[in-house]
Formats: sequence, structure tokens, C-alpha cells
Amino acid sequence: MSQGAVPNVFERAWWYTWPQWRSMRGRWAPGRAWRTIAAAPFAIYLVGPVHQVLSEPYPTWLGAVVVLDAVLYAACWLTMLVLGPAAGHRARLVGSGTLLVLGLLLGVLLGPRFLLYLTFTVSVALMVLPRLISIPMTVGSVLVLLVSTAIVDGRPDVESALVLGAVAAATFGISALIWTNADLRAARDEIAELAVAQERARLSRDLHDVMGHSLTTIKLKAGLARRMLEDGVDPQRPVAELRAIEELAGNSLAEVRATVSGYRKPSLAAELVNAGAALRAAGIEAELPRSIDEVDPVVREAFAYVLREGVTNVIRHSGASRCRVALTRSSIEVADNGNGRPTGPGAGNGLLGLTERMAAVRGSLDVESVPGQGFRLRAAR
Repeated sequence: MSQGAVPNVFERAWWYTWPQWRSMRGRWAPGRAWRTIAAAPFAIYLVGPVHQVLSEPYPTWLGAVVVLDAVLYAACWLTMLVLGPAAGHRARLVGSGTLLVLGLLLGVLLGPRFLLYLTFTVSVALMVLPRLISIPMTVGSVLVLLVSTAIVDGRPDVESALVLGAVAAATFGISALIWTNADLRAARDEIAELAVAQERARLSRDLHDVMGHSLTTIKLKAGLARRMLEDGVDPQRPVAELRAIEELAGNSLAEVRATVSGYRKPSLAAELVNAGAALRAAGIEAELPRSIDEVDPVVREAFAYVLREGVTNVIRHSGASRCRVALTRSSIEVADNGNGRPTGPGAGNGLLGLTERMAAVRGSLDVESVPGQGFRLRAAR
């Protein structure tokens, strides 16, 4: 996840765009039960219009229409609270529009002061509609209440308008908080997935670096010991090679365990020694630096990986007879006189891993290949 992802969570919660709003389906799916329990008692306020029409001498047809309107209004409001956030964007638009019509109908039938019951409409709109629709709808509801009461009653009903505005402000804050929590949960899940992916990439890269070099050296030494035994040379020499293979296998096993645990840190000095042994076993003349004292400690670990991968590629792919390693304070170069760019399984993976390692220390990796004249691998910071 990018560094700007978390601020975007809050920005989307307070003023999200239409495409973002359309993609939010199902983000409130958990918690339907508590929303129903918490919201249901507020539907009792819709008894007010029913009591008004039944306690005063209104026409029978009007009473029936008001009762039906109040029942539908309450049912639609509860349905939108429970199912609306998990519904598609068209269902949310239709549901909110239905609530608006039912709320306005109470004002038309009983008088403008009953437009106060538009609180049920705006409370849902601010939760399930984008701000570009819900905020104008809320402001418009307040203005309609003020203007209509001023025309019919002679003065605007400021008290009801304040109640409607207070409910809208509270709902706005609650909905923003809920959206923020939902997005933060999604961000947390995404971070967890990225962490797993990064750990897999690290493990794959480290195992490639460890096993590629070690197995190559073991193969060369085993082949050398076999040829010595076949040629009938002094038994002590192949025995020495077999002991070296045994020691190398043990070291490789320890490195694999450290890699899996995340504690493996290669040593540039040790890699130089290993590179010399591996090149000699392969019959390749090695020109290696005598010391690493002048190398910047910040890049020694990354250079150790570069040296290991470079020498492994020289042994496995180049067909070279000579390999030169050069070190400066901020660079390392591995060059050979072989066939050019390394080819074969794993060659590209190793270079990709080195690029990532050098990027981690703000460095770069360069390769230069001339067919028939050799290959040069250079890392610098």
C-alpha cells in the first residue's frame, strides 16, 4: 500500500466520488443486527402524523392515506438502514428517492411543519448516498421546511429546521466514522496481504542466492573428487574435497535455516573466500581483492549478494577461464572473459533479486555483455 493510502481513507469517508461510492457495496454488511436494534425505536416518532390525523376531524380518505404513508415510510426507512449499505448503487438511489417522496407527502397532506419528518430521509441519504447527492438533499430539505412554513404559517419554523439540521450533522459524522473504520479494516487486510507477499518474495530471493551458489560449489567439488578417484590419485586429495563438501553442506543448511528465520546476513569477507574456492574448483583463474576495509559498511551486505550471484553465474553460465572482482568504497564489479550474458534457468531471477537489494540501499545494478568477450556485473551506490 502506498503512503498516501491512509489519508485517502479519510478523504473518501468525508467526501467520496461517484465511482468510489458505487464500489462501496457490501462494506457495511457486518453489523446488520445491531443497526436494526439501535434504529427501530426511532420509528415510534412516525406515530405523530398518525395521531394527528386520527385525533382531529380529517377526511377518512386522508386518514387512510396518512396511515399508509407512515407505515410505508417506517418500513422503507428500516429496510434502507439494514440493507441499504450492502445493496447496489441503483437500489440505494431508488430507496432514498422513495423515502424522499414519502416524507414530502406527509408535508403535503398535513402541512409544512410535518416536513420535520424528513429527518428519516436525510439520515439514510447521508449514509448510503454520495455527498454530492446527500448534502444538497439535506440542505434542500431544510430550505423547503423554512420556506413552506414561512408561506403557510407566516413565519419560518426555525426550531424544526434546527432539529432537522442537527440530525443531519450527527448522521454525517456517524456515517463518516463508519466508512472510515470500514476502509481502515480493508487497508489493514491489504497491508497483511502485502506483508505475506513481501515475505514470500524475500524467502524466494534469499533461497535462490543461498542454494544457487552452494549447490554449484558442491557440484564442482563432487565432480573434482570423482575425477580424482577415477584417476587413482593420492586418496588424501579427494578425501579433502569430500570434507570440504561436507562442511559446505553444513554451512548451507545453517544458512537456509537462518534465511527462513529472517536472520541471515552474509559477510562480504566470507563471500570473497568462498568465491576464490569455488572459482578454483571450477578451474577458473580468480583475481580477487585482498581486503574489504575500504568498502562502505552500509553496502557490504548488498555487495556480498552481488559477489555471490556474480561468481555463481560465471561458474554456471559463462564458460570463462578468468574472473576478476574489483572493489571500491561504493562499488563492486565482477567481470569474466566468457561467452557474454548468462543464460539458463535462474539467471534472470538472480539479477532481478540483486536489483531489488541494491535499490534497498539506494544503489543501482548495471550489466554489460559482449558476446564472445565476456560479461560484466557492476553494482554501485
